[in-house]
Amino acid sequence: MVCFPQTTAEVSEILKISARHGVPVVPFGAGSSIEGQVHALFGGISLDLTRMNAILRVSTEDLDATVEAGVTRKQLNAKVNPRGVAFFVDPGADATLGGMASTRASGTTSIRYGTMRENVLGLTAVLADGRIIRTGSRARKSSSGYDLTHLLIGAEGTLGVITELTVKLHPLPEAVAAAVCPFQTLEGAVRTVIETIQLGVPVARAELLDEAAIEAVNRRCRTSYAVAPTLFFEFHGANEQHVSDHAEMVRGLAQEHGARGFEWATRPEDREKLWQARHEAYYAALALRPGARGWITDACVPISRLADCITQAKLDHEGAPFPYPLVGHVGDGNFHLMYILDPTSEMELAEARRLSSQLVERALEMGGTCSGEHGVGTGKMAYLDAEHGTEALHAMRAIKFALDPENRMNPGKIIPC
Repeated sequence: MVCFPQTTAEVSEILKISARHGVPVVPFGAGSSIEGQVHALFGGISLDLTRMNAILRVSTEDLDATVEAGVTRKQLNAKVNPRGVAFFVDPGADATLGGMASTRASGTTSIRYGTMRENVLGLTAVLADGRIIRTGSRARKSSSGYDLTHLLIGAEGTLGVITELTVKLHPLPEAVAAAVCPFQTLEGAVRTVIETIQLGVPVARAELLDEAAIEAVNRRCRTSYAVAPTLFFEFHGANEQHVSDHAEMVRGLAQEHGARGFEWATRPEDREKLWQARHEAYYAALALRPGARGWITDACVPISRLADCITQAKLDHEGAPFPYPLVGHVGDGNFHLMYILDPTSEMELAEARRLSSQLVERALEMGGTCSGEHGVGTGKMAYLDAEHGTEALHAMRAIKFALDPENRMNPGKIIPC
């Protein structure tokens, strides 16, 4: 069944009923979860929180806001941008903030403004038996008690249902500029980003698209970017000079690593067109093969190993029987390959599974993680032991069963129970 609560109290009552009858509960937001977090594997209640979409409080003085879990990032920004502030975590999709917290989402601007982990101050959540808890506070720091806020962030609904969040806001920058920078080689593009980060240049976005992704974007968005490994940058600053200085530093680094140009976009409409093209990359890739379905990988490694990881991944995928354009939030060491598959081909699905597993194993060997931003769900459960170790998994299970002894909260996700 599907329930549509409108208040935290109603969520609490639903969970009390589910506890009496032993019924699983799966929280649902916008449904954009990539690793199967919202699938009701054992039936039960799909708890759709999209009607809990009130913005409860905005403080421009304290740079924070309290919202219900069903509020989307675009909805929040439409409310707060006229006040000169913004919520900057941008995963691309117009996800709900509750879902973004549950999956510990990030995105294009995390290189400067952080992920959901850094941008949530406190939560209201309902536990498996219907108890309501409030975690954190509006203070910017605290050393009081266990950090329950960050325990629930990334738990994917397996420990409780997030119903309200207090999130950080940031001042809108006075000056913004964007740039598109094609390169002779993929490695040159990645090395540029690595050195940019190491020098402490405060870029707001640093996105990478390989040749295949650029070609797909040109076809779908009717753009004319050079078909080459390309970086998309954005710079935020207090004034035009501030932005220009940072951009010139990056331009110099790019030229040292084989850049073939550095095209500016300063007008808002030009910047919007540029980032719309980046966010359309997945749909552009799907259009390369009508009727295909997409499988998006998610690898994240220490920034110093990023060039090696991407180079090896591209070599591993040579000869794959399907397109695999690459995009990435490379300022965070995070990139994705988009497998464009024939869903009726068992051979392609098997090869996608093999290549995806190989990519994760390579990331772990390099000191990285099985999931930089997509979460675990069902898709990445098999890799948690290799990443965290058996004893750490035992500790996670102990936390899970302390809060959800009947394993009713989003069962079958993250921790095998």
